[in-house]
Amino acid sequence: MEWQQLEYFQTLARIQHVTRAAESLSLSQPALSRSIARLEDEVGVPLFDRQGRTIVLNRYGQLLLKRVNRILKDWEDGKQELRDLIHPEHGEVSIGFLHTMGTSLIPDLIGAFRVQAPQISFSLMQNHSYSLLEHLDAGELDLCLLAEPTETKMSIQWTPLWEEEIFAIVPLGHRLADAESILLSELADEAFIFLKKGYALRRTTDRLFEKIGVKPRITFEGEEAATVAGLVSAGLGVSLLPDLRGIDKSKIIHIPIREPHCHRVIGMALIEGAYLSPASQRFRDFVLAHFGRN
Repeated sequence: MEWQQLEYFQTLARIQHVTRAAESLSLSQPALSRSIARLEDEVGVPLFDRQGRTIVLNRYGQLLLKRVNRILKDWEDGKQELRDLIHPEHGEVSIGFLHTMGTSLIPDLIGAFRVQAPQISFSLMQNHSYSLLEHLDAGELDLCLLAEPTETKMSIQWTPLWEEEIFAIVPLGHRLADAESILLSELADEAFIFLKKGYALRRTTDRLFEKIGVKPRITFEGEEAATVAGLVSAGLGVSLLPDLRGIDKSKIIHIPIREPHCHRVIGMALIEGAYLSPASQRFRDFVLAHFGRN
C-alpha cells in the first residue's frame, strides 16, 4: 500500500464521485480507479457501493475512513509540529548540562537568550557527562555543555568555552580555613565528600589526587554539587568544587590550591554532521558569542 492511496481514498470518500475526485486530485479518472482498486485488494473488502461514476461508502469504507482520517490528521499535525520546532522564532532547543551548572549558569544563559528570542522554548537534561553524550548521540539533545569528552568513540565537535578554578571547600572553623592558599597534599588525611563516579568533576578530582599519589578517603558520594557543599558546611568532610553561584556559602570556605593546578575546561559538545534546527543554531551561536568564541 502506498501513502497516496490513503489520500486518494479520503478525497473520494468526501466527494463520492470518481471524475470530480480525480479532478480535485489533478489525477486521471482511470489512475484514481486503479489506486482505489489496489487499496481494496490490500484490505480485502470493497469500500464503496458503485452506481456508475457516483459511489457511496459502504460500512467497510466508513470504518476505514475513520482510521484514515486519524492517520492523515496525525501526519499533518506531525508536519506542523516539525515546522514549529525548526522555525527560528518558535522552535525548541534541547540542552544537556552538568549538575554543577544548574544552580546559576544555565538559568542565567537561557534567561539572557530569551531576551532576544522569547518564543523559543527549551528542553533541559541535567546529568553526568557520559549519560549526556549518549543522549546527544541518540539525537535526543541538540547540544551539551560539559567538560571535554575524553573516553568516547563518538564523533564529537567540542568547543572550549571557559576555564573553572577548582577550590578546596572546607567548613567554618576548619584548621585550614584561614589559609590564603594550600597544597592539595595538605588535605591528604581528610574525609572527602565527592560527586559519584562518572561525573565529569569526579574524574577531574580523581586525576588531581593521582598526580600527587594520594588515595582520598571518601565518606560520601553525592549527585548534586549543592548537596556536597551542604554536607561540607555541616562538618562531615571537605571537598573540591568550583566556585558555584546559587549555593549557600555562609558556612563554607573556598581555598585556592597552589599545586597542582586545579582547574577544568568547560565547553560545548555537538555531534559532528548532525542536523541542527535554526533555533538550535541560533542558541549555539549565542553561546559562542557569550563566551567570546565566535
